[in-house]
Amino acid sequence: MNEKRVDFRRGPTQRPAAAALHYDPLSSGPPEVVAVGRGRLAEEIVQAAREHGVPLYEDGALVEALARLDVGDLIPRELFAIVAEVLVFVYRTDAAEATS
Repeated sequence: MNEKRVDFRRGPTQRPAAAALHYDPLSSGPPEVVAVGRGRLAEEIVQAAREHGVPLYEDGALVEALARLDVGDLIPRELFAIVAEVLVFVYRTDAAEATS
């Protein structure tokens, strides 16, 4: 389990941020951070997601929390509930596109 401590109480920064997660529903582990960045790198993460048809979910507080993690980190327990909401969004988006 990831034991890294992150202080989520710090205020947001002015530069845009983006993060990408990988989740394998067949594994028992939590999602993993596979990309994180601010500014131009954040724009590149979003562009890559669009180019590959990855659904985008916007939540400023969540992205600020994720931006404090490192690539390869597993999602900490404090973020499980909100990341579960993101996964529901992704599954619903994928299902809607499959029936279109």
